Amino acid sequence: MNEFVQVFPENWQKNYENKGFITPSLIQQAVFQPLSNKQSIVAISPTGSGKTLAYLWPLLLNVEPGEASALVIFASSQELAIQVADVAREWGKDKELKVQSLVGGANVKRQIEGLKKKPEILIGTPGRILELMKAKKIKAHQVKTMVFDEADQLFDAGNSQIIDQILHQAPTEYQLAFFSATADRSLESIEKITGKTFETIDVTAEDDSRKGLRHYFLRVPIRKKDEYLRRLTHIEDFQGLIFFNQLTELGVMEEKLLYRGVPVGSLASDQNKLLRKAALEQFKKKKISALLTTDVAARGLDITGLPYVVNAEVPLSEEAYLHRSGRTGRMGNEGTVITLVQDNNLRDLKRLLRPTNITLEEIFLHGGKLQTDQPIKEDVATAANNKYKKSFPGKEQNPEHNKNKSRKKVKNKSKKERNKGARRK
Repeated sequence: MNEFVQVFPENWQKNYENKGFITPSLIQQAVFQPLSNKQSIVAISPTGSGKTLAYLWPLLLNVEPGEASALVIFASSQELAIQVADVAREWGKDKELKVQSLVGGANVKRQIEGLKKKPEILIGTPGRILELMKAKKIKAHQVKTMVFDEADQLFDAGNSQIIDQILHQAPTEYQLAFFSATADRSLESIEKITGKTFETIDVTAEDDSRKGLRHYFLRVPIRKKDEYLRRLTHIEDFQGLIFFNQLTELGVMEEKLLYRGVPVGSLASDQNKLLRKAALEQFKKKKISALLTTDVAARGLDITGLPYVVNAEVPLSEEAYLHRSGRTGRMGNEGTVITLVQDNNLRDLKRLLRPTNITLEEIFLHGGKLQTDQPIKEDVATAANNKYKKSFPGKEQNPEHNKNKSRKKVKNKSKKERNKGARRK
């Protein structure tokens, strides 16, 4: 067994093996000791490289049963908070640790009842956690460690003032851990809010957990975007998240695809919690092949084995592209990212990805399949011609049509001869 796992409790070691884990990811190895030693850090690694377990393993080992509110984890969305809470429960149960999720949109009275059981681990969205801290339902002085998952997105979401208030509620001595997929803006925001600099552990350059991920662009006429998305969903074994920059664009496209009979759902930030949960469950159970979403709604989503991510339009930032692509090809698995472009915005996509090491390749949708070789024009013409003949049978496909046509010619010829004879008389 890997040396990394030797410090795990026996039940954790069994769980590690049962899940098929072989070698911990770079970020998991890099942060384990610093977090175990209660050191405050900023950790940077690609989306999908195993950051959640990277902080949960050492921090759960540091928490003892009965230490109420010892570990507080902040997530950038309700879905991410619930996912992290599920993972924390799975690994925390062997230590008899209680986990409470605290997200906006959920019943606050029920959450307060749960807090009366003094859970050691609190996981939620910043707004709801601050609300409960101010109401003295969470005893801020008991907090020993705070984790900010997807820190770059937390700050982008306009939570800076909320996080600042949370930090002022906390005790003078506590451990801080910030996990992010991007460095520049995250480090700047963290330093601005905390007034401190922390050790930064960045494994981006060495990390190969995304080696199975491929990035493509697909040229699509702007007026035929719905048709191309429909065709994409009909690819064999297609299951994908389709991203939009604006909710209005998402809504329009959802209507068009549903009208065409395409089995799609949507995950939008203006939906209530139950609708979002229902759409996500349908998608995970593969009852629908595509889930239309936005950057805000899809933060931190972890859908096991997701094969495709489609950008229906060029993302607005490098960070948005990286977070979207992070939904597929996770932990060394294969994944495909396709961005729909027109000639006038292809250069925008290339400019966006210039600072990254991403290799972008053109892909074509032909005959119900994706291919990197450009279809031969003759093949395209032949396919179109065959489709036309199938719809409107000609002489090769319809002998009866030819027979009737011949009879008509004979009949017309006889009529002409009779007329000719009449004129002679």
